[in-house]
Amino acid sequence: MNQNNTTIKFENVTKVYHLGGIDIPVLRGVSCEIKKGEHVAIMGPSGSGKTTMLNIIGCLDRVTSGKYFLEGKDISTLDDDALSEIRSRKIGFIFQSYNLIPQLTVLENIEMPLFYQQVDEAKTREKAIELAQMVGLGDRIRHRPSELSGGQQQRVAIARALMNDPVLILADEPTGNLDSVSGREIMKLLCQLNQQGTTLIVVTHDPNVAKYSSRTLKMLDGKISNED
Repeated sequence: MNQNNTTIKFENVTKVYHLGGIDIPVLRGVSCEIKKGEHVAIMGPSGSGKTTMLNIIGCLDRVTSGKYFLEGKDISTLDDDALSEIRSRKIGFIFQSYNLIPQLTVLENIEMPLFYQQVDEAKTREKAIELAQMVGLGDRIRHRPSELSGGQQQRVAIARALMNDPVLILADEPTGNLDSVSGREIMKLLCQLNQQGTTLIVVTHDPNVAKYSSRTLKMLDGKISNED
């Protein structure tokens, strides 16, 4: 494996959840590679395992068996503290429901990823303002999420995801709650970030969203069924 060129590698990854004494297999031997700087869509019907795969990639969950490499490092057996450290320094998350903190301003929401990293407060503020301007919200930094449209809230979420200079952005149905116009604007913004070198993985059920990617992994019954 070329460590310098591969951001993600799955080797025969399985994930089994144990609920009420019953084993529920969700991923059934997934193997794939995602290169540095790629834009990959993961598609599949509900229950196909795509969100579980994203959660493992994002270090929010761990494999039951198999191996997961991130930038050449096997992180399959790392403990919670180590996974948390990777999440905070290498990965940016964008969710369908935005996951903004309603009591905080736009600027404060954007600053959140560096809140626990003991970064200089003035530098944090300066970077957050730059990111707010980059996503077109420089004039809304004092507003709270309830004062913004859905598209604007998702732009805040994108700026927040960029705050820790991630090597990888994971977006779970990023346009799911948006109208078609706002959805296109958000995808164009994500594509611009990808063109600047950030690896981008988007989970979606929407073929129109998947069209923006350079590659699509289609999942069915816990496996990658085919690739476009």
